[in-house]
Amino acid sequence: MATESKRTRRRLMKTGAAITGLGMTAGCLGSQGTGDGESEYSVTMEPVGTVEFDSVPETWLPYTGDYADMGVALGRADGLVGIGLQSRYGTHYYDELPGVSVEPDDLTELWDDGTGQEVFYELEADVHLIDPNFMINRLGWSREAVDEIADNVAPFVGNTVFSASYEWHDYPRYTLYEAFEKVAEVFQERERYEAFERLHDDVLADVQSRLPDERPEVAVLVPASAEPDAFYPYHIEDDTQSKHWADLQVDGALAANGVGDAQAASGTIDYETLLEIDPDVIAIRQQGETTESDFERGIVSFMRDHDVASELRAVRNDRVVYGGMTYQGPIIHLFQLERAAQGIYPDEFGGEELFDRQAVGDIVTGE
Repeated sequence: MATESKRTRRRLMKTGAAITGLGMTAGCLGSQGTGDGESEYSVTMEPVGTVEFDSVPETWLPYTGDYADMGVALGRADGLVGIGLQSRYGTHYYDELPGVSVEPDDLTELWDDGTGQEVFYELEADVHLIDPNFMINRLGWSREAVDEIADNVAPFVGNTVFSASYEWHDYPRYTLYEAFEKVAEVFQERERYEAFERLHDDVLADVQSRLPDERPEVAVLVPASAEPDAFYPYHIEDDTQSKHWADLQVDGALAANGVGDAQAASGTIDYETLLEIDPDVIAIRQQGETTESDFERGIVSFMRDHDVASELRAVRNDRVVYGGMTYQGPIIHLFQLERAAQGIYPDEFGGEELFDRQAVGDIVTGE
């Protein structure tokens, strides 16, 4: 259970909306954090509502890598205490940023054939950057369990933004930068947020000004095995896992041809189904660090040698590209946008770096 110092700090934070009402929306999507005293402030975010803080959280706990990346971008890496799955958090991207690092092995992994309440008590975070409905609908928690952790450990502030396919997500979903802004309110890091927003807007304006008129149809797939004969299909939608594809203004091949999304429990598809669609580009999503040589050996060469896959137009035309990781916050998104642009439009973007690594590192470190 909590130490006395933790309990004292925890009493300074309280949830303004009852978590038992999570099935209904609470608060206002566009609201800003406000303070009633010198250090008091509040943050309003669906689906929890308003959470009041008397001090800025020192330690924090996300479940998915998108929220972890947001906190790191805001200069709060030292307070990060855990993550759902280390392998799905792209900390390797930070290696290219001066002064920025997160060692995944130092983070407590929440998933261990399930996620129990005990690890939340052990970590004693000051805030949980997690959508409580994710805990209920994806991890099988009860509302009572969510209430218990919110009451006895720390509040939840978060919204499941990476997927647009969950039927239970019947409340407003935020864009990447809308969610990032809410996290900035939690940590009172408005200046860093605005610096990232400016950098993001400048990078996106440059990339989109150089896009060709003809845009390809892209099929985003996750291999179902090491030697992929089947794939989990993913739609390109208005969610954060698709942001780099939406930014490149490509068309989604799977939804256009009636293939369901894996996160809506649609199952896998095989090469015969892909051949019927025959997309311009196949984007293979993989978790963890994936080098060009690893991708070539593990995916592209296998498909070239496969009896059916070798007939795909994308394989014949060398248009099988790395699709990125599922969870992307503001830092990881920049890297994934760059690699996606290089993969789809090599004649325009080639091996060019599309954003300034030093500038990103300076924002994170406060230089």
